[in-house]
Amino acid sequence: MDQSARLAPHYSRFRVSERLLLTGHSHQAWPDVALAGQIDAFLDAARDADDKWAGAFKTADRVRDGLRRFLGDPHAELALGASTHDLVLRFLSALDLRRRPRLVTSDGEFHTLRRQLARLAEEGVEVTVVPARPAGTLAARLAAALDGGTAAVLVSAVLYEDARIVPHLDALAAACLHHGAELLVDAYHALGVVPFTTAGIEQAWVVGGGYKYLQLGEGNCFLRLPDHADRLRPVITGWFSEFAELADEQRPGGAVGYPVGAPRWAGATYDPTSHYRAARVFDFFAEQGLTPEFLRAVSLRQVGLLDSRFDALDVPAHVACRDRSGRPEDYGGFLALRSPYAGRLRAALAARGVQADSRGDRLRLGPAPYLSDEQLERAVELLGEELRDLVRAVGGRPSTAGTGSRP
Repeated sequence: MDQSARLAPHYSRFRVSERLLLTGHSHQAWPDVALAGQIDAFLDAARDADDKWAGAFKTADRVRDGLRRFLGDPHAELALGASTHDLVLRFLSALDLRRRPRLVTSDGEFHTLRRQLARLAEEGVEVTVVPARPAGTLAARLAAALDGGTAAVLVSAVLYEDARIVPHLDALAAACLHHGAELLVDAYHALGVVPFTTAGIEQAWVVGGGYKYLQLGEGNCFLRLPDHADRLRPVITGWFSEFAELADEQRPGGAVGYPVGAPRWAGATYDPTSHYRAARVFDFFAEQGLTPEFLRAVSLRQVGLLDSRFDALDVPAHVACRDRSGRPEDYGGFLALRSPYAGRLRAALAARGVQADSRGDRLRLGPAPYLSDEQLERAVELLGEELRDLVRAVGGRPSTAGTGSRP
């Protein structure tokens, strides 16, 4: 059922009812209560000055509670960070790459992993990259690439370019456990649109954040820690790891000590404003019944609507096409259209008032619960006008144009 009449009024500052914001897989609109959270952060700082951290830490715990609901892990130990990159760096720095110098990943990972692992490979770390497609067999192929020299496997729960869900992560987790390798799962494109659970992958590390479907904005990322995380000593470590002991005498020259739990993986001074905003948004989600199951139902319906409206355009496949190889349940929260003209289409849609994005040869259309069916249909109608212009321009000839660079 169309939820826009109920939800859109709560996003008045983003003017979601007046705009065609198909950026729901990237930057969703923030509910109006997010601004109240940012004001809360300012008022607490104005009142308490440097004593604000007690309140900030309590707010961070509220954020952890909200994230646990979407992780399907009510007791998860969560380290928080400004970005997934900050947290992945700490994870990588804790691996024994001298003894196990090999990392295994796929070629479908988001830039956080893609760029950093590529740079590590330039410095001599052995990085094995497995083709991400077909997604249905990715977990098995990653498991087959494991050996005794593998320190970790790093893989997404949902592929960010085409929204394909990666199944059988539980079997991959079992293979990692057998070989003594760590497993890190990037759940960023799952949380808030695909119900997620750590059941079956209890010994995995899970990284993600709220910039996308959870509407939390920047600065709200996490690293879910497995039970054995306290046995590792991250080389990249901030002074907040010893925040509770700052009043004690510090003895130079001794081994660096680590606390247990989330503080072990802490960084340094951060801006708590993002947590105040996130805590308010999580309260709003609870008040509006925006549970993982509800949001999944809305997403499947909206993406299904985009699918059907695109199919009705009957566009030649060499101009634009979508993946029809799986069931609707095999995809995450956006429609990825493959086209050699993806960048051109994105720019043309922007000129017509439709905000979407492109990655290489894929145009990505991301709905959100506050958008109406009429808005989604209008966006595809405008896309259809651009596609008809393209068909007239290129005729029956497949394009040889480049697909552009990946941002």
